[in-house]
Amino acid sequence: MASIFKFNNKTAIAVVIANMIGTGVFTSLGFQLLDIQSGFSLLMLWVVGGVTALCGALTYAELGAALPRSGGEYHFLSQCYHPIAGFISGWISSTIGFAAPVALASITFGAYLSSIFPSLSQLGLAIILIVILTIVHSSTHQKSAGLQWIFTLIKLLLIVVFCFAALIMVDVPQEISFMPNEDDFDILTGGVFAVSLIYVSYAYNGWNAATYLTGELEDPQRNLPKILVIGTLSVLVVYVALNFIFLYSTPIELLKGKIEIGYIVAQSIFGELGAKLTGVVMALLLVSTVSAMTLAGPRVIQVIAQDFQLFRWFSVVNKSRIPARAIYFQSVIAIIFVVTSSFETILVFSGFALALNNFFAVFGIFILRYRQPNLIRPYRTWLYPLPPLVFLALIGWTIFYIAKEKPTEASMSVILIIVGALFYKFSLKFERKHPAETS
Repeated sequence: MASIFKFNNKTAIAVVIANMIGTGVFTSLGFQLLDIQSGFSLLMLWVVGGVTALCGALTYAELGAALPRSGGEYHFLSQCYHPIAGFISGWISSTIGFAAPVALASITFGAYLSSIFPSLSQLGLAIILIVILTIVHSSTHQKSAGLQWIFTLIKLLLIVVFCFAALIMVDVPQEISFMPNEDDFDILTGGVFAVSLIYVSYAYNGWNAATYLTGELEDPQRNLPKILVIGTLSVLVVYVALNFIFLYSTPIELLKGKIEIGYIVAQSIFGELGAKLTGVVMALLLVSTVSAMTLAGPRVIQVIAQDFQLFRWFSVVNKSRIPARAIYFQSVIAIIFVVTSSFETILVFSGFALALNNFFAVFGIFILRYRQPNLIRPYRTWLYPLPPLVFLALIGWTIFYIAKEKPTEASMSVILIIVGALFYKFSLKFERKHPAETS
């Protein structure tokens, strides 16, 4: 019998980094600038977002090492709270948690290329990208892992080159101060900062990506913590550097309210031809993002399907032991998002729902330590309980202000949760009616 393939640390870190560095950092600054023009406060958004993600990663590292099964929040919440909490969490991850970011990254991919080559369809390019990566990731582990590592390495190298080239090419930096002033305290403690954090939190989504692959990692109880922490810290540095370059090189007025931030900055630094070349580069960066989410997300669907007879069809793996049906399902949902929804609606809606998901997963560490104090924990959260408390405070603050400032998107998330609960109840009835089919 052939040995079961395991993703090594290199590939797993690549999945974490690629899940995080995608649409958010190249699009969200324009929305933030509508309300905040302080260079210090804007960079602090990315520092605070990175610290929040790191605190979440430190907490997830303990949960993942103590509960080593694929599925991420679905598995954590099922064990820490109740199966219905896990199901609703998995429902969120399965329906929008990965499909929505895949759609956003694909839309941005199409936007960059179609702005350079007007004859190409933005919608068509987005769909083609999803289809191609679906085919690759549903083939073999070797092809899937190889493509992910190569495109993530290319992404990091291109970002480093872009930052250094920008510093060299900009003769006169913008008149924006990155030093704190007396107004920054009010900004940092206000609702505007909290709402802007939802865009930043969305950009950092993916710090938990390796937990969806726990069952396919080499020695996950030992390696998962370092994978999560290395991946998250790397992205924090990259995000602060990129946003410094954006603000250092390009007038704020050109960036306000715009989505294609990368293209506008490149145009400001390198001129029209350079911007077109950079646009192609930006599009290539997004390939690894869509790839990573197409790789990680369907594992949640697969684990849910293993536990619930109603969805068992999605648990079937191909001859390479890849959950191909789950991959196809997620990609179909992503394509529906691409065709039917606006960019900002998808971003805020999915960002709010995922923040709720992460909030309750991180709170689960307190529940698990109370309920199972003797559970073997190969890794314990560093400086516990500080990291989970910091994460809960910052994410809770953001959730409160999003519910207040963006009630429509928040309501959509609540409806999604209710539908998930109804599906859970229906699936239990299905189990009772088909006991012989339950494995």
